[in-house]
Formats: sequence, C-alpha cells, structure tokens
Amino acid sequence: MLLNDYEKRAMRNQVINNIWMLSREYDGLAGAGGVKDVVRQLAEALVESGRRVSVVLPLYGFMDPEAAGFTPANLHFEVEMNYTGVERRELVRIFARHLVLTPARSRKREWRPTSTPSARGGNLSLYLLDAQRYQEKMGVYTYTAAEEALNPHHHRGSGHFDYFAMNVLLQKAALALMIRLEARPEVIHCHDGHTALLPAMIREIEGFRHYFSQTRAVVTVHNAGIGYHQEVDDLPFAEAITGLPPRVIRDNLLEGKFDPLLAAAGYAPLNTVSENYARELRETEADALTGWLGHRLLGRGVSLTGITNGINPEEFNPQEPAKTGLPAAFSPNKRDFAGKELCRRELLAALAADRWPHLRRHGSLTRAEGQTAADHPPLFTFVGRLTAQKGIDKLLGALETLLPLDHGFQMLILGSGDKGSEQALISLAEAESNQGRLCFMQGYDSQVANLIYAAGDFFLIPSQYEPCGLTDYIAQLFGNLPVVHRVGGLVKVVDGVTGLAYSEHKSAALMGAMQRALTLFRQEPEKMLDMRQAAVQHIQKHYTWQKVMRQYLELYRQP
Repeated sequence: MLLNDYEKRAMRNQVINNIWMLSREYDGLAGAGGVKDVVRQLAEALVESGRRVSVVLPLYGFMDPEAAGFTPANLHFEVEMNYTGVERRELVRIFARHLVLTPARSRKREWRPTSTPSARGGNLSLYLLDAQRYQEKMGVYTYTAAEEALNPHHHRGSGHFDYFAMNVLLQKAALALMIRLEARPEVIHCHDGHTALLPAMIREIEGFRHYFSQTRAVVTVHNAGIGYHQEVDDLPFAEAITGLPPRVIRDNLLEGKFDPLLAAAGYAPLNTVSENYARELRETEADALTGWLGHRLLGRGVSLTGITNGINPEEFNPQEPAKTGLPAAFSPNKRDFAGKELCRRELLAALAADRWPHLRRHGSLTRAEGQTAADHPPLFTFVGRLTAQKGIDKLLGALETLLPLDHGFQMLILGSGDKGSEQALISLAEAESNQGRLCFMQGYDSQVANLIYAAGDFFLIPSQYEPCGLTDYIAQLFGNLPVVHRVGGLVKVVDGVTGLAYSEHKSAALMGAMQRALTLFRQEPEKMLDMRQAAVQHIQKHYTWQKVMRQYLELYRQP
C-alpha cells in the first residue's frame, strides 16, 4: 500500500480510539510466559486512557469460560481451513466478556462487567474462540503430562503438532468476528509469530482486503529466537490453509521455511519488546539465535522499533499484602523492610513443613533459632523456566563452584523445564554437603513465586538472551536486587544502582557477580538499601505502562 506524503501525515495525526489485539495468551485466562502480562497490562492501560480495546484468544480445553465471567455470545460461524487438495471448514463459537473502567474512590482501578460495550472509550472486551481444535489442548503451546498419558505420541513439553493451523484459525476467526460485529478497528495489534500472518491476510485476501482497507496492523515480536517464529516447511500446506497467494509464501522463506514474522514485515510495522533487543537483532552476532531474521529485515530496509515493556507497579506492591498474598507488608521505596523479614520466615517455615504438595521439594533451607534480619545468610533466588535460554546451565556451573567456596549463603530455585536440567538441580540440592543451603522447588505457583520474590535478597537472571524481561521488574518491586547477564532488555538494570550486571555469558562471570552481591550484602548494607529504593523509583519514573503505552500509540500511527 503506497501512500503519498499527505496520507502519511494524516495517519501520523490520526486519533486512535478502537484497537483490537490478537494473542495466544492473556493474564488470568491462559499464559505460558511474559506475553500474557504484556497483553493484559497494555490493553488495560489503553482503556484507562479512554480507548476501546478488544482482545481475541483461543478457548483452550483447560479453561472454564463461565467461571471466568464469560457468556455465550449467540454467535457462531465456519472458517475456511483448507488442507492441501482438501476443502475444509471449522466451526467457531464465541464467548464474550465486556468490562468498563469506572471511577474509583481510591487510587485502585475498578472494572465493572457490562452487558454490551459502549461506543465510547473506556471499554475492554474479551472474546474467546471456542473450536474443537482448541478444546483438545490442555496447554497453551505444548502437551501436558495428562495428554501424554492419553496419547504417547503427544510428549510432555513438545509443541502441538497442529500449531500452524491453530494460529491460522485464530487469525481468520478473529477477522470473521470483526466483520460479523461490524467492527472497523483503526489498529489490529498482533502479538508474536502466532498472529503475524494477519497483516498479510488483510491486504492479500479478497474479502478481508476491502473490509479492512482503513485498518492498520502492528506486530510485536516478543521473542525472535529460533523455535518462536511459528514457521512451517510444508509450503503447499501453508498456501492452502492461509489462503495467501503463492508469491507471499515463496518470497518469505527463512532457511527454506515460510516464516510469519518475515512475511509480516511487508505489511505492518514491527517492534520488539526492548530497544536493546532490536539493536542486537540488527547489528550483532546475537541475531544468529534468531536464524538471522534481524539481518534479513535489515537487508530489506525494514525498520524494527524497540519499545521496552512496562509493568503496573500496583500489581506487585508489597505494601498491599492481601493483594500479593504476602504474610506482611513492607516498602523498599520507604526503606522499610521489617515485613520482608517476616516473609522470609514464612517462606522457610512453609518449606520445612512441605506446605505446597503440588510442588516437589528437593533439598532444604534452614534457619537458626533466634536468627535476626541483621545476621541471616543472604538468599539468592531464581524463578523461571529451566532452559538454556534462561541460562540454567550457567547457573548450575556457578553453584557447583561457589557452594563449596562460600558456606554463608542460601539459594532457592522455583521452576520446571528441561529434564536434564531438572535432574542436575535435584542432584545438587540433595547432595549432603548442600543440605540447608540449596532448595529446588520443581513446578510453578504464582503465589509461591511472590513469596520468593519478597523473601529473597538477590534475584538471578543469567539468560543467554532476553528480549525484555519482566522478572527483574517484579524482583525490584519486592526489594530483591536482580543480578543479570547484560543482554537484551536486561540492560535496563543499572549496574551498581538498581542491581548488578555482568557481560560474559559464562558460569564464571555469573559467579563473580554473585560474589559481588555477597560483598554488598555483608559489607555495604546502606548501599544495598539505597539500591533497593533506587530500583523502585527507576521503574516508577520510566517503565509504568502509562508511559510505555504512549510509545505504542506512536507505533500505531506509523504509515
């Protein structure tokens, strides 16, 4: 779509009031990573600014729409989902939930259900696509242990065999929904490779092209790593099921596979979730971890905007223990940490009593009777996926060396992931020499995670690459100083000011940063208080969604 200068100026000055989003995740409904938080918090920030936002995602088999406040929308339709040489359609039914933002008596936001969205701003509509293809899935992206038990070909942790069809159905059904509702959004915001074909669809497929002629699309790349593009190597199948012209398939191959992110670049502005990650993909060898997507985009003259994710500090406010599930309140911003010590005591007591049977505990953490906040050993923490991307191999190497050298610290890990990494952590945690010092909680629980954030002194993020990172924000808001590999979005942690950072992706470099943290804890307690306070203030100044949202509005107006 070629635009003259007048049209480009008009687009840049356009008021954006009606925004639709497509995602495979949404916080509180379905999630597997940071995408869920970004989609919900950005949507809510846009609504708070007076705009109408609608979000579309699948209704997976593990979800209960009625319990989540959804009602059947008395709307269903069939979507063309052709296979190679076979004409097919799939039935989709719609569940909906509409919310309106109402004035609150306090600073807290209040969302009130409403039967129908208003034509005015301040509305949030959520739509679930009920289709057999989604109902069969008990995980967002991968098969679960229960599914493996029913079908040995569906290995736990492996991706869904029909992932590409799941993505295409989401995009086609969302567009069909907009048409049925006579919605004409100014912008459709597509999140990750799962929804990145939509910009091509609304410009290349006949019916969509006319209806959405005045609608723009934007694609946010939350993770450009290999395995996250949602690419497909069966090109005739890609052509048949998407309905896109053969030239679109043929012209957007990355390493011989049709790549949705590459295809999106010809039809919509692209952004990543931090400025530094965008730079790394275009200017450094780190782009090898994407299959050189960034350099291909650069070669085509495609810009890649970086917008660092925000966070809503009120959702992780330790001054409101009832909301965060903490046993006591405290405030890093006010340098009040009495409640943080109570959180630590509660955590250690819960571990000793095996209070969370759904999490498998390996190893232990001990607390001496009468121990006070002033003399407790520093507690390192880790919450996340146990994968190479998250640097679990480097964490294992650092712990294997540092634990025998320094007996004056403790380490607590919460997460699951690679079987090999899990087994290595189990062996290390259950070693006789590490009893009372190292604990691995196998699994995940959001309330337990909050307690770990609140109890810890230092939060380790040794990621190989990290498009943005949200756990560093959460840790900082809970007074848990992040220790990060200086890569991607983690450069927002200012070394020696809001946390600690190191440059080399090596176990030795991580161990060196941990030793710096130990020295800080033992010898410079006042500086540590300053850093905890500065970290919270840095987030409030630069990274709230109310501030980040404005950058997305600028992106929405791009020609």
